[in-house]
Amino acid sequence: MARYSKADHVEWSSGLCDCFEDSNTCCYGFWCCPCLACTVSGRFQENRCLPLCDIITPAILTACGIPLFVPPAVFGLRAAMRNRYKIKGNLCRDICASCFCAWCSWCQMHRELRQRDKTPTIINVTNVVNMQPAPVMMMRPAPMVNQTVNHREETPNQRYKVWLESEAVEV
Repeated sequence: MARYSKADHVEWSSGLCDCFEDSNTCCYGFWCCPCLACTVSGRFQENRCLPLCDIITPAILTACGIPLFVPPAVFGLRAAMRNRYKIKGNLCRDICASCFCAWCSWCQMHRELRQRDKTPTIINVTNVVNMQPAPVMMMRPAPMVNQTVNHREETPNQRYKVWLESEAVEV
């Protein structure tokens, strides 16, 4: 079993507040954060409507008398992205980023996915041999002709007589 090592983990490709590194993402997140959230969710191969939970959840929880909450979609995707790409961090930081900087968090995840799309994936393929077994043909055993049931020894004269009788019947 492989041992878990945090030495293999990397940092986010950009910081949480590095919105101006990519002005397109910054504007997209500022002017239409729900659209950016749905785009990030789709690029991460999750349901594009998942971020709508962050919009609906506050109203439902406030109606139930719970004014504080952690946005489930941004928190869940952020933790999943850290896990999939082995990015350094912990759940406490994910909660803080999700609660207090949700827009910045969506922008950071969008930049991370764009950076990962640019990085080429190297696949090392070794010689793969796909051999199928040789076809097997099933044959019936050949029918036995002129076998005697008794187990005593036959002389050549007796065999000759049996042969003559079989030839006489065929003619």
